[in-house]
Amino acid sequence: MSDSSKQSGGWRTNKWVRAAIPALLLHCSIGTVYCWSVFSQEIADHIGFGKASVEWAFSFAIFFLGMSAAFLGNVVEKDIHKSSLIATICFTAGMLLTGVFIAYGGNHKGSPLALVGIYVSYGFIMGVGLGTGYLSPVKTLMLWFQDKKGLATGLAVAGFGAAKAIASPIMTSLLKTWDDGSGVYKMFWFLGMVYFVMMMIGHLLLKKPDGWHEPSKGEKKPGILETIKTKPISNYIGIWLMFYINITCGLALISQEKPIVKCIGLAGSVGLISSISAIFNAGGRLGFSAWADLLKDRNTIYKLIFILSIAFTGIVMLTKGIVNGEGNVLLIALVVGLIFVVNAGYGGGFSNVPTLLSDHYGMGSISAIHGITLSAWAFAGLTGNQMATYIVNHTGEFVEHDGIKVNPVGYQNVLYATLALYVVALLACLILVKPTDKALEAKAAKKKSA
Repeated sequence: MSDSSKQSGGWRTNKWVRAAIPALLLHCSIGTVYCWSVFSQEIADHIGFGKASVEWAFSFAIFFLGMSAAFLGNVVEKDIHKSSLIATICFTAGMLLTGVFIAYGGNHKGSPLALVGIYVSYGFIMGVGLGTGYLSPVKTLMLWFQDKKGLATGLAVAGFGAAKAIASPIMTSLLKTWDDGSGVYKMFWFLGMVYFVMMMIGHLLLKKPDGWHEPSKGEKKPGILETIKTKPISNYIGIWLMFYINITCGLALISQEKPIVKCIGLAGSVGLISSISAIFNAGGRLGFSAWADLLKDRNTIYKLIFILSIAFTGIVMLTKGIVNGEGNVLLIALVVGLIFVVNAGYGGGFSNVPTLLSDHYGMGSISAIHGITLSAWAFAGLTGNQMATYIVNHTGEFVEHDGIKVNPVGYQNVLYATLALYVVALLACLILVKPTDKALEAKAAKKKSA
């Protein structure tokens, strides 16, 4: 493969035009799935269902994101253009159809067809677009930026995280513009068309570098299981487990972020803190992955993420920061710090997975292995929010706070569960995930020179 200077010679062989920009266009579009909380209540009100019923659409979207990535990883491996086209069509068709069923539900309040239609459109069809769209640019980026794989994947995945910060105010503005009751479904139709253009441009630009050899049809390529078995199976189990736990804990806290902020007396700053936490999420994706490029073993980043998460969770738990925070500047700072640290670690966990897998198992089947690993995201999407909601609804007590119902003790109790899970993740990171060959070689060279 040609070197970086040759790759940047013209737009057809420029790594930014053929990999980085398409990745950002794709990920900044599909990452808006995390804007769900901006319009979920509006959907529930418009179609005549409770918010809890509508919330399953988001859980299904994350579940099918992970499962489509797991089952379509081989498609991404074989044909990057087919997978990015599938992503473009499924994601935007899902958005447009979601708008159709919301409009139908507005005219037929309480219709099961409207609710099921939203589940299928937002949950399943968009979910398939999310999974293939998430995977499609990743291997391409690592091929173009082989000397800085973490920075490259971090840049794209940061686009997924930053999408919420970019799109949320736009969505809020659109909902206000169409304030005659039609805003929520018109917003889906308008943005569905905008994202179609963005993703189609990304699809057309995305290209693997010249000279990269993919096995021909006659060549036998090692299967996913065969590749995973090149290391002890416990190694892969450890990576999957710590990825799953990091997402579960992240979703558990992020899903309760707004009421927690209100509990500590910052109701007027909910929007600001939400935007800053989205920046930490995106910054963690880029910063942690770029930092990992400088380390001998990328697994060190996960150790750092879990240690920081355990430390901040433990301090807020011991001080009962959520319950006692209002009016106490130190406790407020600790709770807000916990929100920012968890968001950064949540993002960093995502961006380091493909590069960690490539360090352990090579680039040959990375899209397929990455896809299978994203099944952890699927199951975390079903368990993270639901775990936190169950704890909040079954412990503590809802009280009136500045005109809204909150459960400070319930939110505080969520931390007991996340702390225990973070400890399990750290143990998996330390015991199950073995050092890479690169790390072992570096260690041996250091011993030899000592």
